[in-house]
Amino acid sequence: MGTVVATQEALKLIEEIVADHGPVMFHQSGGCCDGSSPMCYAQGDFRLGERDVKLGEIGGMPFYMSETQAAAWEHTDLVIDVVPGRGGMFSLDNGREKRFLVRSEICAR
Repeated sequence: MGTVVATQEALKLIEEIVADHGPVMFHQSGGCCDGSSPMCYAQGDFRLGERDVKLGEIGGMPFYMSETQAAAWEHTDLVIDVVPGRGGMFSLDNGREKRFLVRSEICAR
């Protein structure tokens, strides 16, 4: 499995959201390609499924996705970035005029 990392812009947005809402978690649901939006929730506000796996942490906050999606992306490194736009309806980045975005890179190892 590859890694999950965040750009400086994403780390800055995570800090802003944590300052407003406390510790958060990320879940990549359904998006299967570059440009997908991971959802950001206050820790405890999203119920993980028994087949969700933790890929790592960004900004000290856990990042999860489904086991089947993780298997499909097993040879990629995920880069969490920020772009202009609205986040997902229930995501804490919604309403900030910027949202999280997944970029993927083939593992070099």
